[in-house]
Amino acid sequence: MTFSLRRRPDQRLDLSPLVPHLLGGKTAAEIERVELQTTRARVDVAEIFRLRMGDPGSIRIEGACERLDRVGRAMTGGEVVVEGDVGVQAGRLMTAGRLVLHGNAGPWAASGLKGGVVEIHGAAGDFLGGPLAGEMAGMRGGTVIVHGGAGDRAGDRMRRGTIIIEGEAGACAGSRMIAGTLIVGRRAGALPGFLMKRGTIILGEGCSVLSPTFVDCGRHELVAMRLWAGFVDSLSNPAAALLRQPLLRLAGDMAVLGKGEIFIRNRN
Repeated sequence: MTFSLRRRPDQRLDLSPLVPHLLGGKTAAEIERVELQTTRARVDVAEIFRLRMGDPGSIRIEGACERLDRVGRAMTGGEVVVEGDVGVQAGRLMTAGRLVLHGNAGPWAASGLKGGVVEIHGAAGDFLGGPLAGEMAGMRGGTVIVHGGAGDRAGDRMRRGTIIIEGEAGACAGSRMIAGTLIVGRRAGALPGFLMKRGTIILGEGCSVLSPTFVDCGRHELVAMRLWAGFVDSLSNPAAALLRQPLLRLAGDMAVLGKGEIFIRNRN
């Protein structure tokens, strides 16, 4: 099932209704009448997209732009593939399925993710996998792969799951982590792991500023990392190669619970 954008919308659109479990069993006419919540005027699918019917379990959105928000929100299965950029909260609250973005994602991509896979071939904005205001936890499961870079506070308050960023990450990557794994293939900004309680952060090229509340535990070649590389290899070859190398281990953040860890290949 394919949705082709007719023109760039003049307002932000909420695409959360365009997911497999909500479109299954609907006719073309019913889908075209689905309303996309906006900031100003009421808009339905037919005004914005050209629809080509097909399997609702496999949805394709063509010609996307950054004004399309909440793409793939709360998916429970199936696949959504997007050609182009998307706005905020892509893949938020997914429990299963696969969301593939052939472009950039805005802030809060994979926020509250519980299961499934989000793959971003471009860059991700701030708070990748992080919570919205007032929420106590960010990602609770699932896997996120970003082939480009990510903004500030990727993995903020992460509870479970895996985030792989093949490029660089901004400041405070893995801030306030509760558990889970965050892998940054290249360099991270200042203060990775800021106030993290538990969890694992792996940095390929170090960071600009490291908090003094992390304790140097020496360089290690861990069997657990090589086993983890076997799983990661199917998701990201660069990340798997990083895990197979000797890594410097730092324990912290000692300013809080202190049961987290940062592994660094090259500490600069």
